[in-house]
Amino acid sequence: MADPATEAFDAHRNLLFTVAYEMLGSAADAEDVLRETWLRRAGAGPGEASDPRAYLVRVTTRQALGRLRTAKRRREAYVGPWLPEPLVTAPDVAEDAELAESLSMAMMLVLESLSPTERAVFVLREVLGVDDGEIAEAVGRSPGAVREIAHRAHRHVGARRPRGTASARETRAALESFRRAVETGDSQGLLDVLAPDVVLLSDGGGLKRAAPRPVVGAEKIVRFCLGGSAGAEGALTWEPTAVNGGPALAVRVAGELDAVLAVRVEEGRISGLYLVRNPEKLTHLAAGTPLVLR
Repeated sequence: MADPATEAFDAHRNLLFTVAYEMLGSAADAEDVLRETWLRRAGAGPGEASDPRAYLVRVTTRQALGRLRTAKRRREAYVGPWLPEPLVTAPDVAEDAELAESLSMAMMLVLESLSPTERAVFVLREVLGVDDGEIAEAVGRSPGAVREIAHRAHRHVGARRPRGTASARETRAALESFRRAVETGDSQGLLDVLAPDVVLLSDGGGLKRAAPRPVVGAEKIVRFCLGGSAGAEGALTWEPTAVNGGPALAVRVAGELDAVLAVRVEEGRISGLYLVRNPEKLTHLAAGTPLVLR
């Protein structure tokens, strides 16, 4: 039979993974944080983890904060636009509108603009509903300071968060129109599904070819997409999948996973495209990523 420490960790693993991933934007780093959390829990004294959930959330948050501060400095030297590591999610995640929005590529990029402490407080309080006392212990601040940080983060996110989030059905319809247009080389079909001021971010991490800066405007993105398809070294396919709580497309070249495309849809048209080609960020998709649940 499993010991109490293992049972407690297993019972809260999905919550801990969600905390770490939403703070770091990396499934690989989140898994590393969970391993560190487990080692701390295994070595904790009898009275140190009297409330297992609060203890595990506190340790996970502190470990993630340390990694996030380092990652912030490392991302300043990142080659081209940085995007979160795509995370395969189950259909029931899409049914939780609040969680699905918090996991979306668009929201994850908004969270990148927060300070590490603001991000931790926002994720724990606004997304996961952790009380101020627990958050205060996790981030090393007083409950009053946590409330001030939460108010500041909420105001910052509210000014930048995507408006009018589309349903999964609307997003799937827009992606299907996009896929058909790219596969048939239909430039007008692409223009019809893209908003005029659409923005594309492509992340190759210096390991795969990608646009070094955001591509802005429907006509430029049409040229980018059709030119990339024509230059593919092998048969190119676009397969429906689900990442970060919403519909997406897995791009395969000669059967091998080459990229993942997530989108933001507003009023039936695509207003944001997030193309991840960095192979280091696609490992979990090929291997089967753990589900993200509360």
